[in-house]
Amino acid sequence: MVGAGQLARMTHQAAIALGQSLRVLAVGTGEPAAQVCADVRAGSADDLAAVRSFATGCSAVTFDHEQVPQEVLRALVADGVTVHPGPDALLFAQDKLVMRRRLSELGAAVPPFAPVGSAADVKAFGAEHGWPAVLKAVRGGYDGRGVWMLDAPDDALVEELLAAGTPLMVEQAVPLRRELAALVARSPYGQAAAWPVVETVQEAGQCVQVLAPAPGLDDEVAAGAQRLALGLAAELGVTGLLAVELFERTDGALLVNELAMRPHNSGHWTIEGARTSQFEQHLRAVLDYPLGTTTPTAPAVVMANVLGADGPVEMGMDERVHHLFARFPDVKVHLYGKAERPARKIGHATVLGSDMAAVRERAALAAHWLSTAQWKDGWSIHD
Repeated sequence: MVGAGQLARMTHQAAIALGQSLRVLAVGTGEPAAQVCADVRAGSADDLAAVRSFATGCSAVTFDHEQVPQEVLRALVADGVTVHPGPDALLFAQDKLVMRRRLSELGAAVPPFAPVGSAADVKAFGAEHGWPAVLKAVRGGYDGRGVWMLDAPDDALVEELLAAGTPLMVEQAVPLRRELAALVARSPYGQAAAWPVVETVQEAGQCVQVLAPAPGLDDEVAAGAQRLALGLAAELGVTGLLAVELFERTDGALLVNELAMRPHNSGHWTIEGARTSQFEQHLRAVLDYPLGTTTPTAPAVVMANVLGADGPVEMGMDERVHHLFARFPDVKVHLYGKAERPARKIGHATVLGSDMAAVRERAALAAHWLSTAQWKDGWSIHD
């Protein structure tokens, strides 16, 4: 796996049960997967020599992020390396403008969009489609980075970004009810599987909770989202996981927002919440095994991201985990081995149950406690 973040770390855990050895390409030894994998190779994803050396002897190469240059990917394929997903598919997760154009050709619903070569392009788009508009970096953005909401033209911002070499696009702001995600897997053989559609709860452009299944989503709409994701996986030639991030408009229509071709934050709930986790499924797909069942293990599952606190936390993480387990012995915790800093994803907590509201409340309490060592409901660890 190229990359050694938390996605590679959790993929490594799944590989152990399958009798597989995961090699990771890590920029530094402190990265989450590099802390736990036995086979760690040093190097950057944009260093062809390092990636070629890393791939030697591997049965297959896959990724925990999309930031691998196309020339590196195509060189591996030319060398005869098995790469999943391949460069032709991964391009649609790397370049938002290429993705938008291809989805439009396939008839998938997307917000109106246009490439940006100057501030005048943004003004013209706003004049045609109205304000606010969303300015996006075509490549490299995530967790709210590389996205700018514009209530009116901002020539200075656009020209500054273009001068810095940032390729840009603009799209219409969607009147939003909520955000959803449809996660599927597809093998080289062509077998595919889908998990229930989930709701992803966003704050400040970052996912804070995932609710599985998405509450109140009409069964036909959910099935349509799954069919859409499965169809895109086939049309784009995806092998491995595909996460289709969706906007649910206030009128109920679904629009495609983003694509990711790797394990995804919206699928962390599957570790305890589904018969086959996204990490095991990704490995099954990459190795062309038959795929596992995606049946949920509980009627309601909530995953809450543990984010670094705004300021220093006096209580150490081990003690926070101790008190969390004392109060909520059913909560499952996954920590990524990352240093704490504001808003950084350092772990997640998962809660299973039968009542979504109650499960969501426990997950929120658990995640906030792990972040800050404070109980939002006033619970005292001493009483």
